[in-house]
Amino acid sequence: MNLLARLDRLPLSSPHYLLLLLGGLGYTFDGMDAAVVSFLMPSTQALWHLTDGQLGMLGSASAVGYLLAAGFTGVLADRVGRRRVMMYALVCYAFFSVVAALAPDFGTFLGARVLAGAGAGAESVVIAPFLSEFVPPARRGWFVGTLAGFFSFGFVGAAFLGRFVVVQPDGWRWAQVITAAPILLLLWWRRTLPESPRFLLAAGREAEAERVVADLERRVEASTGRPLPPVPEQAAVAPAAEQPPLGPGAALRHLWSRPMARRTATTWLIWFVITFAYYGFFSWIPTLLVQQGITVTRSFSFSIVIYLAQIPGYFSAAWLCERIDRKNTIAVYLAGSAAAAYWLSQTHTPTAITLAGAVLSFFLNGTYAGVYSYTPEVFPTFIRATGTGYASGFGRIGSITAPLIIGALATSLGFAGVFGLTTAVLAAGVVGTLVFALPTANRSLEALAGRPPAGADRTDRPTDQGALHP
Repeated sequence: MNLLARLDRLPLSSPHYLLLLLGGLGYTFDGMDAAVVSFLMPSTQALWHLTDGQLGMLGSASAVGYLLAAGFTGVLADRVGRRRVMMYALVCYAFFSVVAALAPDFGTFLGARVLAGAGAGAESVVIAPFLSEFVPPARRGWFVGTLAGFFSFGFVGAAFLGRFVVVQPDGWRWAQVITAAPILLLLWWRRTLPESPRFLLAAGREAEAERVVADLERRVEASTGRPLPPVPEQAAVAPAAEQPPLGPGAALRHLWSRPMARRTATTWLIWFVITFAYYGFFSWIPTLLVQQGITVTRSFSFSIVIYLAQIPGYFSAAWLCERIDRKNTIAVYLAGSAAAAYWLSQTHTPTAITLAGAVLSFFLNGTYAGVYSYTPEVFPTFIRATGTGYASGFGRIGSITAPLIIGALATSLGFAGVFGLTTAVLAAGVVGTLVFALPTANRSLEALAGRPPAGADRTDRPTDQGALHP
């Protein structure tokens, strides 16, 4: 009876929900950091007389930091542990958020936004793969989709900061001080978060993994008030073998090796498409509303409505992830996003723009719930954080280029052209997902990695659909 089978048979209960809350609060502030810049742009443009090109740079600053951090953060988390990387990333994010709040000029502000984005990105890369390693297969899609849903609370919080704080004198500075508040999470995380037992096993630290699983079993039993379910013999999987950590170059070569290339290409495509559309829309929507003749204050009020639509988007997709699989959930919500983006390209009045924007917000964020559930599942434990980091990092190329492209083309293409382009990108994502993505629902992480049941002949392991070779 191995540790992973013991871990996977535990019913979801209070200890799992505490992990969900801890990780979710991290994502809340990551989302707030990503969203608040769109509300800072009008104020900083007026203060420093920024051009559209400089606004595009500012809109991409956090994404540049995320991209810089994503690759090495995943490698580091697979090498030294998920928990430690998450905590140091939080310190980096909070410190540079305060630096940005005190910035005397545009150059300092831009640099601080890049480095704060690096901290937020490093944390964001690790949370989903970390928590996915604690959750039973039957509930993993819902759990990680719900975890991603906490981003929506951060975006809504950023919208309220824009409406009630940024509009005050020097409010854009105070808004960034508020976004640095999660440094207080560090004290809670240090006392509460265990290291992933799957990481510990992959690193050869079996005694530590045993302690983590035994403690979780005790807490689940105390929480439910019932004896723990037995470990089904057929559910027992071979424990993860100790795997030497891979450096960034070796990890990248492994991800693009023949057994893994399909998984890697598909996740990279999906991340690029959704992130391009998402940040192209949310970075510019307050500014585009102003350019449509709406006042800054009213544009921020409309943005609150648009951002509130994220919440049902995330949680409806989290529910669907267990019922129609992650792959199909992603495709459905990308298709809805494409339709909403086209609708937005054809609207002209403030009310219609707000309504179409809310529908687009619903579907874009629902897509993210599916993507965050899907990505950690298709990579094996020893490279799970690295694979997630590289995929989301590649997606950040979309978040970097989208504000820049929209800033450059907004004048020539206009409102309709900007969202027509977004529609085309999203449509490409639907096709790629349906054709190449893998079904992952109700399968253990080891089964998805091609690991055989305990005691099975290793020559019988599957090698199709990107399964790993020994």
